[in-house]
Amino acid sequence: MSSMISFAATATATPAAATTNPQVEMITSKGKVVIELYPEAAPKTVANFLQYVKSKHYDGTIFHRVIKDFVVQGGGFTPEMEQKPTKAAIENEAKMAFEKGLKNDRGMVAMARTGAPHSATSQFYINLVNNDSLNYPSFDKWGYAVFAKVVSGMEVVDQIAKAPTVPGDQPAENIILLSAKELPAKADKAATKTASKASKASK
Repeated sequence: MSSMISFAATATATPAAATTNPQVEMITSKGKVVIELYPEAAPKTVANFLQYVKSKHYDGTIFHRVIKDFVVQGGGFTPEMEQKPTKAAIENEAKMAFEKGLKNDRGMVAMARTGAPHSATSQFYINLVNNDSLNYPSFDKWGYAVFAKVVSGMEVVDQIAKAPTVPGDQPAENIILLSAKELPAKADKAATKTASKASKASK
């Protein structure tokens, strides 16, 4: 059924901030969450995630797995618990990401998968605590690929984590990911602002 992670606010070490790091804004039924993606650490994983964002795959999906003091997971099911079709699974980049400093620490975002190491598709999870057991090499010599970090709205994630659940760790009431979109690059914003000032000055 679901892509599951098999196991179970301190920020982990992340690559140096760069104006080119893409950010994705996720509007949920509990509020807004913004995550920053790290393509230098997990290029295939980031490209895969952004393809799902751009195709609107995540819009209207639910956070179907919530485990207190562990993770919240989403990206694969409709409110009716129907699994959405996905693209082909991607290569597990947990080792590369870990060596670049990305760990399954609180606020970090990683790909969910089955017991097969290269089975991640669209589902992702947000760590609620430092989950060292999920880091490469983990229990299966592969680990779980971290590719992003919550940079705004961790309090919203914590609200999601408080939701009462039914057997199977699904929230009793649907928590919906209403929309996910890539934000304009920071560099583009700065250029736009500069151009606007120049335009006003010339008038």
